[in-house]
Amino acid sequence: MGIVYYANYLIWFEIGRTEFCRARGFSYRDMEENEDAFLVVAESYCRYKAPAYYDDELLIRTHITELRRRSLRFGYEIVRMSDDQIIAEGETGHVITDATGRVRSFPEGYAQRLLAPPIIKSQAAGEKVPVEEGPE
Repeated sequence: MGIVYYANYLIWFEIGRTEFCRARGFSYRDMEENEDAFLVVAESYCRYKAPAYYDDELLIRTHITELRRRSLRFGYEIVRMSDDQIIAEGETGHVITDATGRVRSFPEGYAQRLLAPPIIKSQAAGEKVPVEEGPE
């Protein structure tokens, strides 16, 4: 069985932050459609600590590492469920913009929701993701 393609980890980070927001009662789409606010990825970092293999069950742990008026950072750990090994960790830095790409402040109430504990019992502790093989 093969090793998972390295770029999949960034996709898993996106799944982690999407579920992080959902667990706090809103979605990216809510911010985009209702508030004209977009979380644009300005930077990303991933430290690969061990390989993920085809058919591994993985857990994504997501948290806020920094929150400012116009930006935020998410931190991630990807854990292999079978042995609880952290196989990758990383961060993404985001800037809040409007639809034209102009930097703006968080819409009212969203920063507070991000810092609050989860209100929806979903995958707040982490999101399981399917693992697919890809080019190495």
